Amino acid sequence: MQPTYLPWMGYFDLIDQSDVFVFLDSVAFSGRSWQQRNRILTKDGPLWLTVPVRQASGTRICDVAIDNTQSWAKKHSTSVERSYRRSPYWDLLAAALGEAYGREWDLLAELDIYLIESLGEQLGVSARFERATHLPATKGAKGGALLEICLELGATTYLSPPGSFDYLHADAGFSAHGIDLVFQHFEHPAYPQSRDEFVPYLSVVDLIANTGPGAAEVIRSGRRPARTVEEMEQV
Repeated sequence: MQPTYLPWMGYFDLIDQSDVFVFLDSVAFSGRSWQQRNRILTKDGPLWLTVPVRQASGTRICDVAIDNTQSWAKKHSTSVERSYRRSPYWDLLAAALGEAYGREWDLLAELDIYLIESLGEQLGVSARFERATHLPATKGAKGGALLEICLELGATTYLSPPGSFDYLHADAGFSAHGIDLVFQHFEHPAYPQSRDEFVPYLSVVDLIANTGPGAAEVIRSGRRPARTVEEMEQV
């Protein structure tokens, strides 16, 4: 998966099911995407937190520089605290985020990966993490590149997010190399929030603030058996 900023719970479900989780930081950055922003819940509703960046078109995620001329970290830290300081497990969330917002980051991927690992540790959700840019360079495109990564790591199963189905099942050739290709099936569970009407698809910080040590079990409650290519074709 591409490293994303303060990901939602489904991202951590992928991590939790994996022996090895690869940050796909070798592909082109997409502006105004989850790679640089996510949502928290305020008293007025969802709020976007966006990390400002300085990048040229086509820049790889690993090379995207943060625009530190803007005081984004202080704004994000303040927004998170205002939103969650009265939540049942604010102390746990503050511990997971404190160091990240207390230092200066030059590269977006470094920030994203640090936060994912820190939040995952707080959740009790982990895997062996690798970065695509730290592996031998891949020559394939899309599915072909992912297949090369799987072969390099000795994978027997590749668990993919469902959004990759359209190109993966058509051009990757996983089965020819003895690798099972399956797709994540996750149904967003509800959990106690500060509002009467549940708001889904927020950053996992909302889950941690509201459920604390029970957050991992909430994530796992949304997990369904992974779908095969044949099953995905019927969805």
